[in-house]
Amino acid sequence: MQNKTFVAAAVGLGLVALSACGSSADEKGTTAESKTVTLVSHDSWAVSKSVLADFEKQSGYRVKVLKDGDAGQAVNKAILTKDHPQGDVFFGVDNTLLSRALDNGLFQPYEAKGLDQVDARYQLDAAKHRVTPVDFGDICVNYDKAYFTEHKLAPPATFDDLVKPAYKDLLVTENAATSSPGLGFVLGTAAQYGDAGWEGYWKKLRANGVKVVDGWDQAYNEEFSGSAGGKKAKADRPLVVSYASSPPAEVVFGDPKPATAPTGVATGTCFRQVEFAGLLDNAADAKGGKALIDFLISKTFQQDMPLNMFVYPVVKGAAVPAEFTQYGPAAEHPETMDPAKIADRRDQWVKSWTSLVLK
Repeated sequence: MQNKTFVAAAVGLGLVALSACGSSADEKGTTAESKTVTLVSHDSWAVSKSVLADFEKQSGYRVKVLKDGDAGQAVNKAILTKDHPQGDVFFGVDNTLLSRALDNGLFQPYEAKGLDQVDARYQLDAAKHRVTPVDFGDICVNYDKAYFTEHKLAPPATFDDLVKPAYKDLLVTENAATSSPGLGFVLGTAAQYGDAGWEGYWKKLRANGVKVVDGWDQAYNEEFSGSAGGKKAKADRPLVVSYASSPPAEVVFGDPKPATAPTGVATGTCFRQVEFAGLLDNAADAKGGKALIDFLISKTFQQDMPLNMFVYPVVKGAAVPAEFTQYGPAAEHPETMDPAKIADRRDQWVKSWTSLVLK
């Protein structure tokens, strides 16, 4: 998901990116000297240092992390470099982009240890095990509570609300061609209004002054007035496409910590996102890659993940922090879409959206 996700929070924790220390390896395996495993991901990857250190101690592998921008950019780069990949494992491909990665042969099959504890709803490649579900979250419009209180205006609650004159020039979203949350938001509108109605909806949204930027970090931390970054930058957009888990992130990382979340979620605008990890097809160290994927669905990592990447665990019984249930519960009725339909229509939807909104 950013995850999908909360870049400002991740940066505050300090991401781990250890240097490589191995020797050459054959195409699919590993050598005795090679003890570094490389994870390629989007910019929102984060894990507690102690949790990662425990994995490194137990497995004997050091972890190198390469961050390649927003999820959409990272997936595209992984596809372009698939014959000579940058690493062994890719984390951060989600259900909106999954078919693109699979159709391009990005991953080799691996059935992770502990997969039987992962909720079956999220195992979208269960027949071949080319990817392993790691987390889920909801892409939703967030709103700046202070703005709406000050202007004595009720915040929007649904997709329909966003095209009303009261919310003109208030929303910023991400480019669907380059950003995972941006694409997820477009898919949410396609699920809501159907093939016959989604383009008409976006024409109305464009006429109502929606602003489009390249990625989540710019939208949330520079354009959105409700975020910590937006306040510093004097941003003027009180509505942003982000995540249902962004409000608890604002509380956890607030300085000083607010008594309640300064942002809220328009729960009728949510689209469910699932993120996966996969063993890259030409991984130099497949053994280390498999160990790393096993770690990503261990209960230790799954319970550490929410307050680092602000996403929900997929493993049964993994505890969810109190901050999530209090400030950012998962949407009860998010929009969803069959991955086969996403695969069939995604590229045309993005092309049509680009023509409608950006040209």
